[in-house]
Amino acid sequence: MEFKELIAKRRSVRKFSDRPVPREVVDRILAEALTAPSARNTRSTRLMVVDDPALVARMADMRDYGSGFLTGAPLAIVVLGDTSSSDLWRENAAIAATVVQLACVDEGLASCWVHVNGRPRRKDAPDGETAADYLRTFLPVPEGCEPLCAIAAGYSDFTPAPLPAADDEARIIRLNK
Repeated sequence: MEFKELIAKRRSVRKFSDRPVPREVVDRILAEALTAPSARNTRSTRLMVVDDPALVARMADMRDYGSGFLTGAPLAIVVLGDTSSSDLWRENAAIAATVVQLACVDEGLASCWVHVNGRPRRKDAPDGETAADYLRTFLPVPEGCEPLCAIAAGYSDFTPAPLPAADDEARIIRLNK
């Protein structure tokens, strides 16, 4: 797939079929994500594959807003940062998460990012349990690692609406001679 086509096709999709994602497809996505650049080549990103439907459904309750659609996803990839490897683990993990989503498109999968880091589990209790702490109650998050996000992924026949028009030129700052 051409790069421009890949970028154009990458959209957040929250509706998945129950068709499982084959291991070899997941392995290719992971291999591509692990080539993502990292600050000072620290390679601080870790990837946790969750394809047990019960665990993915349980992950959907990590927040009471924005994560419920995980229940229908056949696969979730939790993107973690090793905080002892780099002070830029969040940035490194975000780059890897983006590569995961682009690799999903290349493999014919839909995906959607669910943010974890710094998010409360319950919107009306912002100082209560965090989404990350909830995930740690049933996922084996390695010591010294922090979850940045979970990428829900799977096959989908859902076609999102086209992106709304935007003033892209207003978002660009040009410094010309």
